[in-house]
Amino acid sequence: MVANLEVGSIVEGKVTGLKPFGAFVALDENKQGLVHISEVAHGYVKDINDVLKVGDEVKVKIMSVDEASGKVSLSIRATEPAPERQERPKRPAPKKSFDNKPKAQTQGFNTLEDKLKDWLKQSNEIHADLNKRAKK
Repeated sequence: MVANLEVGSIVEGKVTGLKPFGAFVALDENKQGLVHISEVAHGYVKDINDVLKVGDEVKVKIMSVDEASGKVSLSIRATEPAPERQERPKRPAPKKSFDNKPKAQTQGFNTLEDKLKDWLKQSNEIHADLNKRAKK
């Protein structure tokens, strides 16, 4: 398989183990590396077992080699072309009222500003009532 591990090179490997955080890939009889779960595919991967299984032959790119520890960081994602980005549909802008402030999007619910006004009004009424009682 691989004799010399050069950062940036793309090589073939075999998945030898799966963990929740990634896949171990054998590059040759003596060397293996780790493909972190974020480097398995271009999209979000919730469970690595949905994408890979032990024994799979995979093409990997060597991302880094730590000579001191012998750790090799690999990426499957970097060997595949990125999917074309699909634009999200635009959301309509919030409707504005006459005072040029956005209105609440959902009818039946008050905005925090409206609730605060109600709470202050209730508080002032309670205070006024307490003050009347205290003066009697």
